[in-house]
Amino acid sequence: MVAVVALLGALGPPIASGQEGSEPDEVTEAEGAPFLLLPVGAQGIGSGRAMTAMASEEAAFWNPAGLAAQQERRLSIYRGEQIDPSIALNVLWPLSRLGTVGFSYYLLDQGEQTLTDDFNNVLGELSIRSHLAIASFGTALPWGIHAGVNAKLVQRREGCRGDCQERETTSSAYAWDVGVQAQPLPGVPLRVGWMLAHLGTRFRSRDAKEAQPLPARMRVGVAYEALGRLVEDGMMNLWLSVEAENRVRALGSPSVHVGMNLHAADLVSIAIGYAHLHNGDAQERQDLGRASGATVGVGFSVDPFDLGLSKYLARSTLTELSEPIHVSLGVSF
Repeated sequence: MVAVVALLGALGPPIASGQEGSEPDEVTEAEGAPFLLLPVGAQGIGSGRAMTAMASEEAAFWNPAGLAAQQERRLSIYRGEQIDPSIALNVLWPLSRLGTVGFSYYLLDQGEQTLTDDFNNVLGELSIRSHLAIASFGTALPWGIHAGVNAKLVQRREGCRGDCQERETTSSAYAWDVGVQAQPLPGVPLRVGWMLAHLGTRFRSRDAKEAQPLPARMRVGVAYEALGRLVEDGMMNLWLSVEAENRVRALGSPSVHVGMNLHAADLVSIAIGYAHLHNGDAQERQDLGRASGATVGVGFSVDPFDLGLSKYLARSTLTELSEPIHVSLGVSF
């Protein structure tokens, strides 16, 4: 409880006690490229997105400082569907004692629209795709500190098949993530993490009159391994994590994420999480179909392969349907 209070105090005023439908906090300016806020990876989704203080193969999408402890070369594929189908690829390559480099690509397929003229004649098909390319680096520093950085190219493309070339557009922006993790108490399995995400140039889409800032976020998290002193030989470990996330440009009451990851003999893992999105994020819920609620996940590993599955238990706020299962496939080489 003390950790939760400290996190909330670091990120802004206390969470308001209003209901889900109450008025959101005022936001000074609308944000562009909201797809950057969509989570990627079965482990992170299953644990309620409480990943800022965690070391993970998915860390390029959560906090690049979590890549510093990576010891094996790895290729991962992620498949999910929230508002639209998405797929991501990730390659990690440790460089001896220098750290770990990673390259990732994320595609959100936002479907096609049929364009017609005033007489309802079909002019063509407009396809909408959002792309994200990431170059990552995580490294270990003295005093047990891990640091990481992401350099990102953000792009949205509207292409046309037919007599609608004037509708073809490409919107681009550049962004950075920076993060750190540390174990401040020697001998105590407590990790803390901090991150600034999506800091970059402004982004302009066809529907916006002016270029908009990217959805910059600040995250603070803590994680504690609760079984290390109870189970011999490290055959099982249980990480409990909590974090808070807030807007950088309009600090208010943060969203809170809590998660649990249980690993048994590096063969099976179980994740449970919960995300509380504050009322001030009503626009974000509308854009991304997100809602406060619980998540679950499970993972299986048979060297050198692993499989992860996760699911939101809440229904989508856009479709009112149950969320599909998110899948992660990985191989070490």
